[in-house]
Amino acid sequence: MDNIVEALNNAYQDFVAAAANVLEAKEIAGAQKTTATDAALENFKQKWELFRVACDQAEEFVESVKQRIGSECLVDEATGSPAGKSGQSTGLPPISAVRLEQMSKAVRWLVIELQHGSGSAAVSANSHPSAPFDARFTEDATQ
Repeated sequence: MDNIVEALNNAYQDFVAAAANVLEAKEIAGAQKTTATDAALENFKQKWELFRVACDQAEEFVESVKQRIGSECLVDEATGSPAGKSGQSTGLPPISAVRLEQMSKAVRWLVIELQHGSGSAAVSANSHPSAPFDARFTEDATQ
């Protein structure tokens, strides 16, 4: 994370310096178009693009951390992990992390099937309502 923050800060500093160089070049040239102003503008454009890339990378990192934290919280809640709890109970019995992952996979498969317009997803999901496990996952057969 420190590397991402440092890269973003460096890209920002370079971007601001390039903006200052454009203003200085325009002031020296007296609002005339010169090779110096063109070079300063080109440098500014490059620094702007690099700053945008650094921002995008930082945003991707933040999103991945948010997803990881959300997943960890979901697993903690589902498995009844005591981490972060202050004596509160949801009233739901905890489930194993393995079972939670299996259910997550089943939901993902159903979503994919539904997105592809397959009507078999709903039929297969309801064909064995009493079956506790989804036969598509080998982990289910071992339990």
